[in-house]
Amino acid sequence: MHWLLILASFLIGSLPFGFWIGLLYGKDVRKIGSGNTGATNVIRALGWGPGLFVFFLDVAKGAVASAGALWWQNQPGQAPFLGMQPSDFALLCGVVAVVGHMLSPFLGFKGGKGVATGLGAMLGVAPVVGGIGFGGFLVVLALTRYVSLGSVIGAWAAFATAIATGQSPLLLGVFGLLCAYIIYRHVPNMKRLREGTEPKLGQKTQPSTPDEPEEEVAKT
Repeated sequence: MHWLLILASFLIGSLPFGFWIGLLYGKDVRKIGSGNTGATNVIRALGWGPGLFVFFLDVAKGAVASAGALWWQNQPGQAPFLGMQPSDFALLCGVVAVVGHMLSPFLGFKGGKGVATGLGAMLGVAPVVGGIGFGGFLVVLALTRYVSLGSVIGAWAAFATAIATGQSPLLLGVFGLLCAYIIYRHVPNMKRLREGTEPKLGQKTQPSTPDEPEEEVAKT
């Protein structure tokens, strides 16, 4: 059953809600703006309503995977998976959901940065850590309107909170890697921030053009 939960977590995480909702509006969001199917680009392409809905769904993917695994592992008589604590197994399933989001088979095993799904995974297994990380993201977003900067600061805030609250070594290791990955994926954004070309939330973007770098257009 544990392996089925892990597989289910991957499949849940791989659901490309931003892409599908864009198709409902007659648009392929991969060909608009940054080409990302996440909430930020959906907001720019389709408006706040569809974008916030995508954000909620992407967060829910990670939360369902980790919280569902934690609930199952805490049921009476359930044996631990490879000797893991219930919270560690829940975290594993949450991380697998993030991997599914980044390598979605529905999008040719391409995917996004996994920030919203990673937030959901943290909320499901460590609500305080996820909540403070999300709070840091919202504060920076409200002050600057830069989603990228908010994502990086929120990741750091979550990792610092995990250390301060004495989370398990496995959880600390995973949160540290997730924080490093989020920063790595946002290096181009940080470069644009320094150059003053990073778009703010709500700023209109133009459809992608053939002159744009392939790696930027292909982000999902």
